[in-house]
Amino acid sequence: MTISKYSANGNDFVIFHTFVKKDRSFLAKKLCHRQDGVGADGLIVLVPHEKYDFEWQFYNSDGSEAEMCGNGSRACAHYASANELAPKKMSFLTLAGVINAEVDGNMVQSELTPPKILDKEIEHNGKKWWKVDTGVPHLVYLTDNIEEFDIDEARELRYKYNANVNIAFVDGKNLRVRTYERGVEGETLACGTGMAASFYRALEENLVGKSIEVYPKSGETLYLGMNDRTITFKGEVKRVFITEFCD
Repeated sequence: MTISKYSANGNDFVIFHTFVKKDRSFLAKKLCHRQDGVGADGLIVLVPHEKYDFEWQFYNSDGSEAEMCGNGSRACAHYASANELAPKKMSFLTLAGVINAEVDGNMVQSELTPPKILDKEIEHNGKKWWKVDTGVPHLVYLTDNIEEFDIDEARELRYKYNANVNIAFVDGKNLRVRTYERGVEGETLACGTGMAASFYRALEENLVGKSIEVYPKSGETLYLGMNDRTITFKGEVKRVFITEFCD
């Protein structure tokens, strides 16, 4: 089968489309393996949908299925437009709900599902964490030092609260974010929904404005904004290669 490898601000994905919707958790582990496969943070499969432009199946590299992925939504939209599966302005179905996206060359903006604050009072190791759902649940801690990210602590919190874990630093009018992602079980170079959750907490605490730049570990620039109910998420997407894979 023909597959594409995409990178969106350091998050990388294997993407293909098919007419058949089925469980592909084993294939995800095989394709995403860094040594024995293509290597990626996740697998995205596009299948037809009678109401929307398409439906996606999203798998983490460990084979677990995820409701949503911000950077994945942008890579997926670029792939759909490039393969003439959808117009440049599109809507597609995820487990988190309907995502709207727009492709302009290599710049892609997606509109995430409305954010929800699940808990503001999580105390751990003297730190105050918020739990925010931006399609998937995220823990967010605002820090004065973005370089100090305790991976062991993040892993402990990930399993205790079944959520991704983020630390965020308010850098002037903008934000720097680092994320430990469940399903990958480690720190990734970028996480779209994690940046959105961090932005939403900082916005709720009046630390940033409604339109900012966010910098993940990859160092690339993302543009986030708050509408009446939803967060827009814009940045560059790169198609790395197209190849044939023998399943």
